[in-house]
Order: sequence, then structure tokens, then C-alpha cells
Amino acid sequence: MNTLKNKKVIVLGASSGLGLATAKAASEEGASVVIVSSNQQRIDEALQDFPEGTQGYAIDLSKEENIKHFFENIGKFDHLVYTAGENLNLTNLSETDLQQARNFFTLRYWGALASIKYATPNINEGGSINLMSGTANQRPGAGWALASSICGAMDGLCRAMAVELAPIRVNAVSAGVIKTNLWNGIPEEQRNEFYKNIGDSLLVKRVGKAEEIAQTFVFLMKQAFATGQIITIDGGSVLV
Repeated sequence: MNTLKNKKVIVLGASSGLGLATAKAASEEGASVVIVSSNQQRIDEALQDFPEGTQGYAIDLSKEENIKHFFENIGKFDHLVYTAGENLNLTNLSETDLQQARNFFTLRYWGALASIKYATPNINEGGSINLMSGTANQRPGAGWALASSICGAMDGLCRAMAVELAPIRVNAVSAGVIKTNLWNGIPEEQRNEFYKNIGDSLLVKRVGKAEEIAQTFVFLMKQAFATGQIITIDGGSVLV
């Protein structure tokens, strides 16, 4: 098993939630971490929990030019993790605004694709790219059309890039419902009821934690024989 000690890890979408948890886990493994998100204040707050010298950048990842400029200037590194995404909004198709639906892909899919494109020349030998997917592709529910679609797109992107970019490794984590600010678009009372209902239905009887997804990303960065894999961490949701 490889180590992350003295490796350089870039996490895009890292000022909160899964990205922040992953950046912290990588740092605890000895990596030099670079965190990126769109909000300077949250970046500054997040940096307080990292060792001195940790880098943080506020970048709008919905814009290709921003991503291109970032990777042109960041230098060589070892591992890329892309977890950037806006709050989820679950609606039935009859209530879906198609323009908003298109925008849903801008950050989650096109931002990831652009990041891969411009990051690849800078990735050191033995490095990896790690993407965020979800079990909505495997088992969607009513109102999950957009979430299912983007997860399916990310799964396909993961496999295609693993083939095209070899020997750079490309993998993804397919997460179930994880308790993060991703769900903050739902009013608090409804959100807590959502967590409870989902948790009660799972084999482990709870929703997931950001730290559990972070450990999976760390594993994929260190596991040098894994590529093109989509690792499901979901509390058993695809089985029930």
C-alpha cells in the first residue's frame, strides 16, 4: 500500500462537507493539501484546521478559464479529488425547471471534466484522479432524475478516463445519503425527518458521515492497483 506522506493532494470543493473531510484525512496521512472552493471566507475558516503552510484558493469552478488558470500555476502534484457541487434540489420531472437542470451539470460534470483536462499534465507518476458519484444512479427514487443522471454521467466519465489517461488511475466514490450541508436546501425540520427516514431504511440504520467517505478517497489514493473503479459506500441502500 502506498503512503500519502509528502504527497501533494488537491481537493476541489474542499471548504465543507465531503471535500473538507477528505482534505483533513489526507493531511492527517501526511499529505501536503491544497483546498479549493468558491467561497474565500469558508476557505479561510477551513485553513485554521490544517497545518501551517496549507494552501487554499477561492475559485469559481463553474468557469473553464478559472480551472485552466489554476492548474497552469499550481505546479506538479500527486492526487486530485473532485467533490464540488451545489445543494441538491429534488423535484419531480413535472416541476423541474430545465434551465436549472442544465445548470446542475455545470459544476458537477463540466467542472469535473475541465479539471481532469487541465490537471492531467501536472500529475506525477503513480498519481490519481478521484471523482464523486452516488447511488442515485444505481437505485433512483421519484424526484431523483437529475441526481441519477449526473451520477450516471460521473460513473461513465470515471471509466472512460481510466482507459484514456492510463497509467494515471481514475476512480470514483458512489455515496449514499451522507449528512452534510449538501442537503441544506431542505428546511431543517424536513431535513432531519429525511435523514431519519433514510437511515431507518438502511441496513446500518443511519445515514453516512463525511469522514466515512473521506476514508474511501484516502484508500483510493493509496491503492495503486485500483483504476476505473466505482466504490459504493452507502450503508446498504442498493440492497434494500
